[in-house]
Amino acid sequence: MVTVRNPFKRQNSVDAVADPTLHETVSNEVKTPSDEKDGYAADVQDTLPIDNPYGEVRNEKNLLANGKERPIETAEDIATRCISLEDDPDMLIHTFRMYALGIGLTCFAAVLGQIFYFRPQTVYVSQLFLQVIAFILGRTWAAVLPNASRGKFWAFLNPCEFTLKEHVAILVMSSTATSSAQAISVFAADDLYYDITPSYGVAIFTLLGSQLLGESLFPLPRRRYGLAGLLRSFCVFPTYIVYPNLVPTVNLFDALHRDKDEKAQKKRLRFFWYIFIAIFCWEWVPEFIAPTLTGVSIFCLAKRDSAWVTRIFGGSNGNEGLGLFSLCFDWNYVGSGGGSLGALFTPITTQVSQYIGVALCIILFCSMYVTNTWNAQAFPFLSQQLFYKNGTVYDQLAILNADYSLNATALAEQGVPWYAASNAVYYLGSNLAIGATLTHVGIWYWRPILNAVKGFRTRTIEDPHYQKMLVYKEVPMWVYGGIILASFAMAMATCYTGHSQLPWWALIVAILLAFIMFPFICVIYAITGFNTDVTQLSQMLGAALVPGNSQANMYFVLYGANSSGQGLGLARDLKMAQYTKLPPRTTLFVQSLGTVIGAILQLIIMKQIISAQRELLLDTQGSNIWSGQQVQSFNSQAVSWGALAKDMYGPHSDYFIIPLAIVIGLAVPLPFYFAHKLWPKMRFNTFVSPITCWCLGYLSVGINSSIFTTMLLAIFSQFYLRRYRATWFRKYNYLMSAALDGGTQLFVFVATFALFGGAGTEQTMPAWALAPASGNYDYCKRLTA
Repeated sequence: MVTVRNPFKRQNSVDAVADPTLHETVSNEVKTPSDEKDGYAADVQDTLPIDNPYGEVRNEKNLLANGKERPIETAEDIATRCISLEDDPDMLIHTFRMYALGIGLTCFAAVLGQIFYFRPQTVYVSQLFLQVIAFILGRTWAAVLPNASRGKFWAFLNPCEFTLKEHVAILVMSSTATSSAQAISVFAADDLYYDITPSYGVAIFTLLGSQLLGESLFPLPRRRYGLAGLLRSFCVFPTYIVYPNLVPTVNLFDALHRDKDEKAQKKRLRFFWYIFIAIFCWEWVPEFIAPTLTGVSIFCLAKRDSAWVTRIFGGSNGNEGLGLFSLCFDWNYVGSGGGSLGALFTPITTQVSQYIGVALCIILFCSMYVTNTWNAQAFPFLSQQLFYKNGTVYDQLAILNADYSLNATALAEQGVPWYAASNAVYYLGSNLAIGATLTHVGIWYWRPILNAVKGFRTRTIEDPHYQKMLVYKEVPMWVYGGIILASFAMAMATCYTGHSQLPWWALIVAILLAFIMFPFICVIYAITGFNTDVTQLSQMLGAALVPGNSQANMYFVLYGANSSGQGLGLARDLKMAQYTKLPPRTTLFVQSLGTVIGAILQLIIMKQIISAQRELLLDTQGSNIWSGQQVQSFNSQAVSWGALAKDMYGPHSDYFIIPLAIVIGLAVPLPFYFAHKLWPKMRFNTFVSPITCWCLGYLSVGINSSIFTTMLLAIFSQFYLRRYRATWFRKYNYLMSAALDGGTQLFVFVATFALFGGAGTEQTMPAWALAPASGNYDYCKRLTA
């Protein structure tokens, strides 16, 4: 589940193999689909240097000299020691049960994901949560209904036990709707700030066109040698392409469906359910009974009247402070479901790059405020709105004409708007990360990419999972071609009927931008887990092509940046299909179906929430339940780039360094590359500079009290357990991550409707020491009204 990053979403970091040597290839004779049918699927397990991913280690290659299990260090270790290679090509997939549960959970995920979009801290609808719910429903269905022995009708409804591939197909379908589509941000901004309400017809086709365009990034089958086929050769098929945030998900599939009678599997399942139930029960405490546990700060308790203590150590409330040394006991923010750094599945080398950026972020924010850089002291320490120089909120409609183009005369009267310094640094860091991503991929991964392309052409990609997928038919090229034409036609039509003010040629440029940037952002996401946000690049290019028009800029970003994000989602699903052996045709179909259903439902929910919570969504801080921060940020960027690019970011402006940062970012990875050449033992090759660049603005928004706790957990899991408790790490670490995220997400769903007003009535906790009636939950001084 991938979304285009905005300042209110914690980055979904994932497990990564930081070493650019990536992996030791699995020596294995290349097999063809005919070989597969003749028995390769059955005997490949015996020819590969792997062990049962949930049993005891038997292969000497995976043992140290002292007899203990070797730590999981490489991509090959993850692919062969943590993920099963078993497959049954005859396993049922397309059952009535699969479609009923898949469509039902897609509707559920779309509604929940859209509600989360308007929370003060964006929470993702976790794939793990949907995975658990699908399993419970599927197993209940199979157990309760009469089986196939009762006749054809029951054979249709309940043909067999709930299968692994049914489960995977349901998850792929429903996970497409878990995060709010970027078109929703456009419609929400139009409604809240411009009094534009597109018709349902225009809105739905805009959603479908923008969402399905991303799926056209892979329009050619495996056996063709076109551009997109080559993209899959190095974005999906090889072993070094891990997408390791999939590892907890695939690990759970193995635990739920493979060798259920084996003693080790029963123990792992019990472990999962114990953790799942425990975290579900615990989350009622920090989320409702004692919200102070969201962020416990000794410094805030010791000094409640200091603004600087709030700015540095506060962080339990949105836009409060930087959360330094705060302890968070709410997995909703610590865990990966809350968009944190993913302590239990991101390896320590990747997290070091992230936390270096976080440390620099704290230093940079504080020093800029002290020195009053960019007039910082006139604005809130953390904010996403535009301001007049005196610190009042900027009236953006006052500088726009009726057609939302810039009114130069009004701009001269109102003055050029300002950002809070922390928000400006976020945009600066994002642009640095874009440039650094291009260079980082180019200098570190050009050789494995070239090898993967060569292997694809000669059908010699040595990944064991890829070899086992050769038995399945690929998607015909005309299907992808139809998706391209249909989505492009919808995008072109709605750009005019929806009054986007984006000319047809600019739409084509936006789509081309997505196609050009996608290989770079996909490779670094697949290897390091870092999702490079190309929104800033889209905004700059859109402002240059259609200057002075905020509406056109929002739509340019929609097609220029969102399409890349959707492509990442498809690539990730294809990798999950490869890990679990779900046929490619099934993967494409269920993902397309989920995209269409989810987009329509998200639109309906968005309109209802805006109608009911308009005042809170327009408020700077909102409440602890509802917030319009994401829409505020999206709209502020559209105005600043679309209408004010020349004035705000021109060569003589205060913020000229923000667009220039893309060029500067191109040079950032080079010192570490040359340092590695000079001192290879210093491991400069493990440093992921784009992540550090992006984290320069990481704390610019939201609830920041979880950062320090996440770092402590990362050291414990990815350093201590991974290195010194390798067997426990392999068997239980990823499963524990799945249980914690899944149980938390179940709580969030229940509490959203039972407590937080999702059903119309909001419940409040009586005030007590750990639930103060006013002020910040961590008792830091309140700096905003």
